[in-house]
Amino acid sequence: MTFPLMRCAPVAAALAALSLVISPPLLANLPGEPVASGKDANGKPLRPPNLEPGEKTPWLYKGSNVPVDKGWTFGELSNGVRYAVRRNGVPPGQVAIRVRIDAGSMMETDPEQGYAHLLEHLTFRGSKYVPDGEAIRIWQRLGASFGSDSNAETTPTHTVYKLDLPAATPAGLDESMKILSGMIREPGLTADAVKAEVPVVMAELRERSGAQVRVGDATRNLFFAGQKLAERSPIGKIETLNAATSEAVRAFHQRWYRPENTVISIAGDVDPATLEQLIKTYYGDWKVAGKQAPYPGFGAPDPKLPIARTIVEPGFPYLISMAILRPWKPVNDTIEYNQQLLIDLVATQLINRRLEGRARGGGSFLQAQVNQEDVSRSVDGTFISVVPIGDDWQAALADVRGVLADALATPPTPEEIAREMAEFDAALAVRVESAATEAGAKQADDIVGAVDIRETIASPQTALDVFRGMKDLYTAERLLESTRRQFTGVTTRAILVSPKPVDNGEALLNAALTRDVSADASARLAAAKVTFDDLPKLGAPGTVAATTDLQLLDIEMIELSNGVKAILYPNDAEVSKIMVKIRFGNGYQAFPADKPSLVWAGQSALVASGIGEIGQEGLDRLTNGRRIGFGFDVENDAFSFSADTRRADLEDQLKLFATKLAAPRWDANPVRRAKAGTELAYRSFSMSPQTVLERDLNYLTRDRDPRWKVPGPEEAAQLTPEAFRATWEPLLQQGPIEVLLFGDFDRAEAIAALEKTFGALPPRQPVPVVAGPSTVRFPAPNSEPVVVRHEGAPDQAAAFIGWPTGGGLEGVQESRQLEILTAIFNSRLFDQLRAQAGASYAPQVVNNWPIAFDQGGYIGVIGQLAPENVAKFFEIANAIAADLAAKPVDADELARATEPLRQLVSRASTGNNFWLNQLQGATRDPRRISALRTILPDYTVTTPEKMQALAAKYLLRDKAWSFVVLPEEAPAPSGR
Repeated sequence: MTFPLMRCAPVAAALAALSLVISPPLLANLPGEPVASGKDANGKPLRPPNLEPGEKTPWLYKGSNVPVDKGWTFGELSNGVRYAVRRNGVPPGQVAIRVRIDAGSMMETDPEQGYAHLLEHLTFRGSKYVPDGEAIRIWQRLGASFGSDSNAETTPTHTVYKLDLPAATPAGLDESMKILSGMIREPGLTADAVKAEVPVVMAELRERSGAQVRVGDATRNLFFAGQKLAERSPIGKIETLNAATSEAVRAFHQRWYRPENTVISIAGDVDPATLEQLIKTYYGDWKVAGKQAPYPGFGAPDPKLPIARTIVEPGFPYLISMAILRPWKPVNDTIEYNQQLLIDLVATQLINRRLEGRARGGGSFLQAQVNQEDVSRSVDGTFISVVPIGDDWQAALADVRGVLADALATPPTPEEIAREMAEFDAALAVRVESAATEAGAKQADDIVGAVDIRETIASPQTALDVFRGMKDLYTAERLLESTRRQFTGVTTRAILVSPKPVDNGEALLNAALTRDVSADASARLAAAKVTFDDLPKLGAPGTVAATTDLQLLDIEMIELSNGVKAILYPNDAEVSKIMVKIRFGNGYQAFPADKPSLVWAGQSALVASGIGEIGQEGLDRLTNGRRIGFGFDVENDAFSFSADTRRADLEDQLKLFATKLAAPRWDANPVRRAKAGTELAYRSFSMSPQTVLERDLNYLTRDRDPRWKVPGPEEAAQLTPEAFRATWEPLLQQGPIEVLLFGDFDRAEAIAALEKTFGALPPRQPVPVVAGPSTVRFPAPNSEPVVVRHEGAPDQAAAFIGWPTGGGLEGVQESRQLEILTAIFNSRLFDQLRAQAGASYAPQVVNNWPIAFDQGGYIGVIGQLAPENVAKFFEIANAIAADLAAKPVDADELARATEPLRQLVSRASTGNNFWLNQLQGATRDPRRISALRTILPDYTVTTPEKMQALAAKYLLRDKAWSFVVLPEEAPAPSGR
């Protein structure tokens, strides 16, 4: 039964690039042993309690007493195809289709490694109803963009084909279902197609390889040693892919692409009966000769195999990953089983909160986390990851083991249990409140996920009812038992990743894992009650001084007596959800463009520094069980706080933001932690072309503007608690405040809350003029690309070429027309660089037009590729640019660019995020309101001549600037 999983959020944003994924992408079941046999006390099969007498148990719920989610219509064809369909109008007109085949990389034989994934690629090239390469074009004409609306995934246990069809007309839906059925049943597995697509998969393999993949592979090989998963990455192997033939791939298809292995889930704005009939029409006569192939054994953890390993990766910080492994067993997805899952989740969440508290308080580790998963029907594991601060990984591991030892020795306190239960209750209640506006694509994905992990799905109300009906089961003793069970297994394995060789590393790791540690109860968070009354007091409430109807939907602008302005849009497009955003100050414009600053440190430490006398731990308690958040961002022209909340929490959400501006706290520990995380993360940015792009793209395309430079050790050394406060304290006090409220709220209540919170703030200081230049610019043209080096594999490179455009609101309509031009450019680049040349897996063209600056925009082409293909990249990109400027595009190509944009805007405009993003800043610059009125025609109404004129205006060879990312020893290219 699918429950929302609650995890401690990663606290070191700088380490996002280093997040360890054991075997991406893995879909995993929830943990636990079976607690029911699938039969009742009389030996009869369990049935969902909400079925009527004589009503047949849906295939997904056989052997389960989980109530059926009756929003779905379930069915099974005579040939074995199973399906689930439901009506869903979010967004209006869209239909989300998923076709799951129960075959992934684990079903491959040794010579077939990579075939499941290769077959996924080949199905998009051509099939029974469409010639090679035409499926993508057909869906573009129907408004679906490749990659976001039409895509697929291969994991160790399944392959899933995905189509989100916008504005699904009966004809378009029928055509799409027909094409998908042809792809599944009769893909065009010709020798020419295999020969053309293998280089594309090779490019994907190359682009996704590197230190992170090596660490992931080493971890998977150790953790799952002796099991098939250890050697089965979905991407495959070079030697087996190079040996692929159409006959061999066809044999894999015939063995696994069968009706009984197929599940179709569809959620969309269509009558379910229509969807059922389409499934019957296009899959009902599907027959495959022979019997289902037996599933290969996946194996079980072997306690006799090695348990420790070290790996040296210069770009990585020290990283310890541990796994306590148990054999995976099929379970019956019953209410009782899910109750135990929830207990297990609370038990791990208790530990994670303690580990996070220890890290916040200045511990020896930057981040540590515990997670329990059933991985690819191979192991039931408890996984622990530790990122030490500095080089003393043994001390960090000892500290984490001390926290775990305490959790295994002593039951949690009633206060700890109540705190986690409040969090779970709030999360489940939010799902109930927002169920009516849950996207159809998510619901279709939920069915696929449930089938993959062999469980049922439950409605949000069922999940909440189960949780609230079992609160007496959350005893300290039962949680302690759960913790002990989760940390017991047939073997424990660990891997140490180190930036430099560790003498006798495996022996040291073994010793660190087995030596006695004392239970560390200091990480337990003492009971402390914190309420919103403990926040600093604000001043006297303000009043509304002016109200302006924007003449756009029901959106209005109000001004409070202290000068604070707000844009309000009460609506029920997303039930029980209110988007709140507070914009103030000048963002990047508040910092000079000619010298370093601490702009980068704000996102890491500003929120965590606390409010008044309340630190981050107090803020966590303050918002416990509430839908109250606190995001912070630095934008081009403003700083922003943001959160999603609900009506009952709106006033306190606004109070939290307002008091942060009025009485910020300046804790030193979050700053020290941000500094440590920054120093550790910087090591990773040279690992591959991809990480170099993440580090340098914004910096280089802004002509080395220090505001967008990823901080290195020198910059991190400048970050002290004192310097952080000196930078950010005045910025919180400066500049006009804009409040945006979009969502399900009562207007009068919202205005009253604004008057008591933001209306009670003192008048703001004006933003001082920044010394030195504050604009942004694209680099001057170059004839030879700038060369940046990476420390990764010698067969990896990346290249960028861009042309300057403009910026500012004055030219926003032209910037939208440029989106059409870049969509055309992107399609041609995909066809020529990927589909034909096989040189790059995911090349892309981007249009960057900064609204907040009057210049600095650009059209950029980015590709990751082999060093020997860099010249080809520039040749193709320049040729496309020149051709676009030389002659008009044809009508079909233009339609394939504009229709997906039309549908994108139409879908986005049904949600509040669209309107908020378009109108933010309008209290300062009313031109944003008028610019919004033309947005749909700007993106969709154009001519071939207009596209040619824009290309001729901007895509000028002598205006282009380029850079390449090359391995250390590769020669620099001559020209571009």
